[in-house]
Amino acid sequence: MNIFLRYQSKLLSLPRAAKQSLMIGIDLLAFPCAIILAFAIRLDTGLTLPLDSWLIFAAPIITVAVLYFSNFYQMVVRYLGSETVWSIVLGMTVATAVLAALAYMWPAKFVPRSVFIIYWLLGVLYLGGSRFLMRRYLYWVVGSFGSRIAVAIYGAGAAGAQAASALQNDGDFWPAVFVDDDKRLHGTTIQGIKVLGRDGLCKAVEEGTIDTVLLSMPSISRRTRLDIVHFLETLHVTVKSIPALPDIINGRAYIEDVRDVAIEDLLGRDSVPPNEKLLHASVKGKNVLVTGAGGSIGSELCRQLVLLKPERLILLELSEYALYALERELSPLCEEHGVELDAALGSVLNRKLIVSTLRKYQVQTVYHAAAYKHVPIVEHNIQSGVDNNVSGTLVMAEEAERAGVERFILISTDKAVRPTNVMGASKRMAELVLQSFADRGSNTIFSMVRFGNVLGSSGSVVPLFRQQIRAGGPVTVTHPEVTRYFMTIPEAAQLVIQAGSMANGGEVFVLDMGEPVRIFDLAVTMIHLMGLTVRDCDNLDGDIEVQFSGLRAGEKLYEELLIGEQSVGTDHPAIMRAHEELIPWGELSNIIGSMRELLHEGDDLGVRRLLSQCVAGYIVSEAANASLDEQRSQLQSKTQRPEKSSHLH
Repeated sequence: MNIFLRYQSKLLSLPRAAKQSLMIGIDLLAFPCAIILAFAIRLDTGLTLPLDSWLIFAAPIITVAVLYFSNFYQMVVRYLGSETVWSIVLGMTVATAVLAALAYMWPAKFVPRSVFIIYWLLGVLYLGGSRFLMRRYLYWVVGSFGSRIAVAIYGAGAAGAQAASALQNDGDFWPAVFVDDDKRLHGTTIQGIKVLGRDGLCKAVEEGTIDTVLLSMPSISRRTRLDIVHFLETLHVTVKSIPALPDIINGRAYIEDVRDVAIEDLLGRDSVPPNEKLLHASVKGKNVLVTGAGGSIGSELCRQLVLLKPERLILLELSEYALYALERELSPLCEEHGVELDAALGSVLNRKLIVSTLRKYQVQTVYHAAAYKHVPIVEHNIQSGVDNNVSGTLVMAEEAERAGVERFILISTDKAVRPTNVMGASKRMAELVLQSFADRGSNTIFSMVRFGNVLGSSGSVVPLFRQQIRAGGPVTVTHPEVTRYFMTIPEAAQLVIQAGSMANGGEVFVLDMGEPVRIFDLAVTMIHLMGLTVRDCDNLDGDIEVQFSGLRAGEKLYEELLIGEQSVGTDHPAIMRAHEELIPWGELSNIIGSMRELLHEGDDLGVRRLLSQCVAGYIVSEAANASLDEQRSQLQSKTQRPEKSSHLH
């Protein structure tokens, strides 16, 4: 076997020119046999020399020459396709015609015309059969004796067939079987690969021939995909996916690229096709500003806005690196679509910067995505979080109104609904600012778009779980019953743009987030998709342990999307409109004034108490009060304690 493998390795590693010479040499030996066999079949004389022996020498020379100049020998055997058949037919037709013409002009014995027809048929069969047999042989050698991983491709449709062809030719995986839920395909073969049902896959996994499954079903619904994944979870196999066709067409991926299953494809609901009119209404031909442009939502908003062809896109971002990276990414895209691109570095709290940016670029639409959003961080940095989320929104709203901005859309969160943390309360205060602006009357249309967790954003649980699993665990979940809504970043950004176009002023738009997902179930599914098992009291030999760390400060077991119970539909089936209670501007302006004083004094407890007075559902717990009182007393004692004198010795 070792000698066989060494022989195969040497053969496959030969230079391209050597392989071509080898094929030409074999063909030069095969075509004389073909012409002898053609005479034998026609004259029924056995395998003897033909009546005109010159054909033995002319046939291989002419046929190989025609095939060579028609680039037949430039084709790579492993990548032969249906076009090869046409090349063989054409080459043999020309070569046979030349031979027939020479035979009738050559002053020699009579050659039956049917000899050339038989020769043509034999040549086509030989060339086609030898090449495709060699291709199948190479696939077998690479798949059976190479280091590639045998996999099952789930999905025997067009995408699966393309994936199998690509993987057969290259990559780390070898397609051993197809799996499909269509019973009509069971037992058939596609590109030499057998199609099995779920029972067949179970048997292959039990026998140890398959331990990895590739999903190749780009057109199925999320519900169907989730059902398949739940089935695969029971097999304890590694589950990966093949890129979707649009990503391959757009050059963002190659069909042989195999990745971990995108958990985004399994959560939420099936996306709803966008309303093109709503997408373009507030963007096309306008000057658009995105604050927090370097963040997860802000950057995706920018990518989608460019495709809608605004006149100018202005990026406002506090992080220099994030702004640099985004500008570098968007520059070629903006140039392609004829969009002017400008970048502004700074904070939404910098009123001078906001004024100059809005007026310099004559901004018509603002998407306000700048915010501090990480619950535990804001909980321990109340001054920065509230100042950025509330005061920053106020500065943006005031200056947008003064500059004559047409539409102002705030990116909000479900954590603003009956919040249990400072971050959520500060976002609700930001909503109240815009609601009061709209209520007092304004030429600028202010609106808010509220949604839950976005998959893949900074701080998202999905990349954290994936990192923990790859590190060998444990996977940390705060509570066994905690649930969250999920939506993909591209869909959230798309719906934000459409919702903003429907606003008349003061509305809170709520995105349909589908059904909430239990985070513990999400963690278990991700462990199973990576071919591992959960270690618990029922399975002490499992691979990854799930640990419960307890709810963090200000964290809720479940999230809500509406403060009230009523919402109405809109022109888009995935967007709802709600009108919620507001605080009149006269009263709210006094509250914000008090908040600024408390922030200036560094009074975290005072800020929390003030938030609890005006944000429905936000209650400052006694434990939090005691903790903050203790922090305040410690701070006061430190400031009142006289400094110890220092002496040099």
